[in-house]
Amino acid sequence: MSFDRRLFLQSSSLLLAGGMSAIGGPRSVFGAPQFADKPSFEPRALMATWQRDPTTTMTLQWLGKHEEDGRTRNLWYRQSRHKTWREVAHTARRFPHTDLWQFRAELTGLTPDATYRIRVGLDSKQQSIRTMPAKATNEISFISGGDSGTGSAARRTNQVAAIQSPRFVILGGDLAYENGTSASTFLKFLDQYSSDLRDERGHLIPLIACIGNHETAGFYGKTRSEAPFFYAMFDGLYPDTGYATLDFGDYLSLVLTDSGHTSAIEGDQTDWLRSTLRAREDHPNVFVVNHVPMYPCVRNSDDKLHASMREHWSPLLERYNVDAALEHHDHAFKRTHRMLDGHINDRGVLYLGDGSWGKIRAPAGPDDRPFLAKTTESFHLSLHRLAGDDRYHLALSDKGKVMDITHTQKMARTRSK
Repeated sequence: MSFDRRLFLQSSSLLLAGGMSAIGGPRSVFGAPQFADKPSFEPRALMATWQRDPTTTMTLQWLGKHEEDGRTRNLWYRQSRHKTWREVAHTARRFPHTDLWQFRAELTGLTPDATYRIRVGLDSKQQSIRTMPAKATNEISFISGGDSGTGSAARRTNQVAAIQSPRFVILGGDLAYENGTSASTFLKFLDQYSSDLRDERGHLIPLIACIGNHETAGFYGKTRSEAPFFYAMFDGLYPDTGYATLDFGDYLSLVLTDSGHTSAIEGDQTDWLRSTLRAREDHPNVFVVNHVPMYPCVRNSDDKLHASMREHWSPLLERYNVDAALEHHDHAFKRTHRMLDGHINDRGVLYLGDGSWGKIRAPAGPDDRPFLAKTTESFHLSLHRLAGDDRYHLALSDKGKVMDITHTQKMARTRSK
């Protein structure tokens, strides 16, 4: 049984009201489940992500060999300080180019900044997730990176990320390097992330992703069907296009873009970016995430794609007071100077990158490209800490070495409306 895509995206929340499981049969909202004393089932590639409000929802996905796994193993959850378990409806469809089934459940109406216990079926072990705070009253940290793959360096970077106990991870494209064709490669990435990315208390660390060229069969100008694995996992956030926004209370906005892979840079996406950034101009923390960098540290910065993004997108980031662009694709560490109108300017935008979670290249340096403040040939991730008016951006190597620290605060508006 394969569901219509929109039904798959929406049915979890609709079925909560209707009281019927997407797999079929009656469903108990409040139950007294008899969990197995010795759990014997482990859901494959269990992963947390978001389709909507990260403070009150959580989407959980896992894979199974049989559709029957969904009929016999519903998702149970409870807030950690409560004893009552709830059973939530979930949906099922074939995972692309495999014999596996993909299951998805969206938990809604959750309490902000709370821990929830979850079980997939009565015979699995208890696991846990955390919702995001509604207000940034305490320091909040998250991690960004990109260009992972499944090699040993990626696994080391996974471990460094997990040790930081971030509230979530953003991967800005090129997750598995399956090129839209190799299901086994994408499954290996999912298995590794699900296994490695647990914080110090064992909570699942949610994954947010935007699309990169190695998610598609052909890199640029492709259809959604040519990025089957990425959209199988993340079409809840991207139901119609390759770009989306996630807002965290009133303290953080992530603007996730598609740098020409399944959505064109010019036209509709640029119009969307303009209206999206305008609406968030006064938000305290706004980060744009893109796979292809506007200010690359390896590839030729004058190439058509980079130049087009700088022409159409950089002025919008500058105009609407974006705090930083998180860039990837070039496989090295970079931090630019603040850039305004293509020139170094203390009132400009900071660009951080460039995607070396598990892939590496030798970057150019400031002597060759004056817009670069610092570059390093190293595997790395970026740890971002939001603390009141202060933001700290730490670049950590795959061995946990601090390579760079940058402190920023919200800039005053650079241009009039």
